[in-house]
Amino acid sequence: HVTYLDSPVRRVLSIVPEMYDEIWTAAKGFYKVEPVVADGGEVILYAPHITEIASSHREIYDIGYHCRDYFVKQWDRFSHIHWGVLQQARNNYAYG
Repeated sequence: HVTYLDSPVRRVLSIVPEMYDEIWTAAKGFYKVEPVVADGGEVILYAPHITEIASSHREIYDIGYHCRDYFVKQWDRFSHIHWGVLQQARNNYAYG
């Protein structure tokens, strides 16, 4: 089900299905709508059922979610973290 828009939108409410039980996987609610969001816009993930950030990647609890530049500018601090974890920490960063 695809709906084409004439222009980007400023805000999207993404309702995350209950099959996603942690933010790590629920981020699909962001990935799927991000292409229609205008520069400077925001995506709101609505997922009241989620209580877990990432059960398989506990490092996220320590490093948090941040933009790419946060990690790059402090590379000495984060170079020991697996790149896949850093990618997810960046991807799941809440832009707004």
